[in-house]
Amino acid sequence: MTIVIGIDLGLEYLGEKLVVMKGVMRLGKVSGIKIEVHWTFILLLLWVAFLEFQKGSGLNRILLNEALIVVLFFCVVLHELGHALIAKYFGVQTKNILLLPIGGVATLEKMPEKPAQEFWIALAGPAVNIIIAILLLLVVPVRSYFNFDAIVMEELLYEPTLRNFLFYLFLANAMLVVFNLIPAFPMDGGRVLRALLSFNLGRVKATEIAASLGQGLAMIFFVLGLFFNPFLILIALFIFLAAYGENQMVKQGDLLKGYSVQDATMTNITQLNTHSKVKEVIAILLGGTEKDFVVVDNGKIVGILTQKNIIEHAKAPETLVGSIMQTKFSTVNLSEGLMKVLQLLERERNGFFPVLEQGKLVGVIDKTNISELILLRTAAT
Repeated sequence: MTIVIGIDLGLEYLGEKLVVMKGVMRLGKVSGIKIEVHWTFILLLLWVAFLEFQKGSGLNRILLNEALIVVLFFCVVLHELGHALIAKYFGVQTKNILLLPIGGVATLEKMPEKPAQEFWIALAGPAVNIIIAILLLLVVPVRSYFNFDAIVMEELLYEPTLRNFLFYLFLANAMLVVFNLIPAFPMDGGRVLRALLSFNLGRVKATEIAASLGQGLAMIFFVLGLFFNPFLILIALFIFLAAYGENQMVKQGDLLKGYSVQDATMTNITQLNTHSKVKEVIAILLGGTEKDFVVVDNGKIVGILTQKNIIEHAKAPETLVGSIMQTKFSTVNLSEGLMKVLQLLERERNGFFPVLEQGKLVGVIDKTNISELILLRTAAT
């Protein structure tokens, strides 16, 4: 029986920061948290079936193997819910849980900066798998499997029985616990390590250490993947990017401490109205540096128009802005901290926000403004 272990990447913002996850199917909701599966999960099922077919396995064995994958990923969902529900206890909401061929991703709105809270959130996932393994241990005679020699045990495990199914599920959950507790980012063990180091070293230095260990682990996986299993290369890529992204985000957040939206707001802006035409906006776009615009009607913000919207309707220059603008958008207050805006940028695909002071439009802010401030702060240190 082929065992494929899903890993908990432990990544907040992964769905929007590292990759754009399109083609997902909603499975349901638990405590307000959307449970989704990406279409590539089907490729995993097909791949496992193909491997078994190559070995000459019968239909019963192939179906049992497929069932093991599905049930194992149900355990991964429970693992992620462990993270999400403890995070909710600490006031951190989870947008969704996404199942990928390499495991599950819980998209938290933020990761608590208090080390104790991150510690318990990180441990909650593996704790779920430990509970599952203990429950399976009560019904599966695990010790009896090790009373046979290697040849007999291999023949015994080859049989597509419920007892073997539960034994493999026990092993898979045990392996999930061991793998996720590796003290390297972004595994749960890396987050536990960061939380413990943060008590004495601070969050920035602790993240740097945990991320470096994670990138080192990714390199090991990459080399092993070249020689043994290409699947490890994909896991290595996710781990490396996740560790790098988290490290950069924490460093940026540290640089932005003490700064407010006012420090990065662009005040010299063009205000469009709903009756403006696309050709007029194109002229403004080409004649200046603005790429995104606020749409105002009778002094009230009614929408935003992004560069993408303009390009999509460039062939219809007479189109009115009011018919193509985005009416769903977020605003930020001039006195808010920039770190909150950075978190908002990570959660929303649209990275352009009108800035308000006492309810009135005073400017706009986007990722470019914040990046420029970060660059200047970095150069000044």
